Amino acid sequence: MNIVSKIFKNKKTLPLNIFLEKILYNKKYGYYSKKNPFGIKGDFITSPMVSKLFGEIIGIWCVAFWEKLGFPKKIKIVEMGPGNGKLSLSLINVFSNFKEFNESFELILLEKSKKLKKEQKQKLKSKKVKWIKSLEEIKSGPIIFLSNEFFDALPIKQFIKKNNLLYERYVENIDNKKIIFSDKRNKSKILNKKIYKNFFKNKNFIEFPIDAIKLLEIISKKIKKFNGGIIFFDYGYCKNNATDTLQSVKKHKYSNVLKDLGNSDITHLIDFDFFSFFLKQNGLQLEGVVKQGTFLKKMGIVERANIISKNMTFKEKADLFYRLKRLIDEKEMGDLFKVLFFKKKGLNFSLGFK
Repeated sequence: MNIVSKIFKNKKTLPLNIFLEKILYNKKYGYYSKKNPFGIKGDFITSPMVSKLFGEIIGIWCVAFWEKLGFPKKIKIVEMGPGNGKLSLSLINVFSNFKEFNESFELILLEKSKKLKKEQKQKLKSKKVKWIKSLEEIKSGPIIFLSNEFFDALPIKQFIKKNNLLYERYVENIDNKKIIFSDKRNKSKILNKKIYKNFFKNKNFIEFPIDAIKLLEIISKKIKKFNGGIIFFDYGYCKNNATDTLQSVKKHKYSNVLKDLGNSDITHLIDFDFFSFFLKQNGLQLEGVVKQGTFLKKMGIVERANIISKNMTFKEKADLFYRLKRLIDEKEMGDLFKVLFFKKKGLNFSLGFK
């Protein structure tokens, strides 16, 4: 049985989001269940892997936010999609330098992949770490939700307007040999909701982050109830250009989305305008959406690099600043990646954003 027949199971077509859920997250043949996609030998590299400075900065930001929250005796740091655990490890190391915070925090990891969870558990030996299957398991706070390149990998729906008629994008199985995109007259009622009608009314191509919305609704409720905020780093755009942003990467190169299924990462660009709109509608306060380079520089990453480079060899120093450039340069990750921060209404905290 080939992978196409496994995905479709005698069905002719699947909505795009269901296809993506199967090909990325199925426990047997899904991309994240089969392999470790990170690093030089994998398919892509994330910011925490580029430089430990990234994790240091996020850790310091979390401690500063905790201080603004009034030094609570218990605080939950929730990382969504911790990948190979690199960011979590950096956070634990940073937190160990702040005695009171170190006694207060609990690091909670939301991870679907058994393979990645196993790797995380080998790397993260701290008793401060807990794994969960659902955000609903969190019953107290305050909470700082954070993620890096998480929402871009969640399944989406796509809708296309043709001659004033709305179609939904499907993936079609051709005799279990190949698959193609096909569009069907829309039967989904998701876009009928007034909140979405207003936002998408003038757009002819819509990428609807259906899985992200479910998580953001839970996150909003938790923040409003327990206090805190959500900060995430991802690549995307701030003005909706109504285009297809679905993309596939294998061995650090772009590939065909519908080929090499289960062996390539499939993601999309985040529509930060929509995420901001949605979180505001759910009662949170937007502090800002800034470029990753801007945020990291405001947080003092360059100064930090200068300090730790003083006792380095020339080779070590060159490597440090090469990695720093990848994180903050406008032609690399600095502009491509954005940082979004929402918090409970009334909280006065803008570190890294103003």
